[in-house]
Amino acid sequence: MLTTAFGYITATNIYDYKLISVLIGTLSLACGSAIINHFQERNIDIRMERTRHRPIPSGKVSPEFALGLGLMFILFGGLILYFFVNTLTFLLGLLNVFWYNLIYTLLKRKTSLAIIPGSIVGTIPPVMGWVAAGEYIFDFKIISIAFFFFIWQIPHFWLLMLKFDKDYKLANLPTITNLFSKEQLARIIFFWTIATGLSSIIIPISLNITNSVTFISLSTLIFLIIFSSLKLLKFSENNFSAILAFRNINLFVFSVILILSINKLIL
Repeated sequence: MLTTAFGYITATNIYDYKLISVLIGTLSLACGSAIINHFQERNIDIRMERTRHRPIPSGKVSPEFALGLGLMFILFGGLILYFFVNTLTFLLGLLNVFWYNLIYTLLKRKTSLAIIPGSIVGTIPPVMGWVAAGEYIFDFKIISIAFFFFIWQIPHFWLLMLKFDKDYKLANLPTITNLFSKEQLARIIFFWTIATGLSSIIIPISLNITNSVTFISLSTLIFLIIFSSLKLLKFSENNFSAILAFRNINLFVFSVILILSINKLIL
């Protein structure tokens, strides 16, 4: 919802009643997709400490009920986007559900590099907000935004692998730590983190945002995220918190969205 709103605000410089319809539809599709994912991975979730207490593996909800509920959310969200927004936003929403549940979810059982094509899931919501505002889908402005979210998701996910790789191995899922040691993976994540920081600069340039306050704020954020990730170069499970680094990179992305949204709405 947040990145969809960002795409819409970037295109319109306002928030209005149409945005509410976009967000309700997006939220409903996201909920439905997540529930379907729980249904798909119920036999995997029960093997993992991190997920065994989810509603289906814990027995709180039946698989059949979850499947029906997920489909209802997807139907509701799709109808909202189709009738109250526009056809292209509706189609993009369905594409994201398809990509997450039928491409990424199945692909991650086959390869530890599934997150790379899977990151497309994170690029579509801001594009949905953009086209909901009536803008051209292949405009360089929204491409630069989508690219930023694509880059971010890879270190976002691999940081979790540093923490939960044993869980994935218990579930017989391929994990990136089968290809690289944790020390190697940490160094790879460091460079992806740098790429995430630097890719954020492309957005204000493409949007013709020129005020110094925004660039100083973004530059400060980039410095902080790169500085905080230097510990990845000297990774040791005893002196590094993957969860803290995970929170830091997500906070960085949230702050970028906030700064640029404020710029479009106020400055």
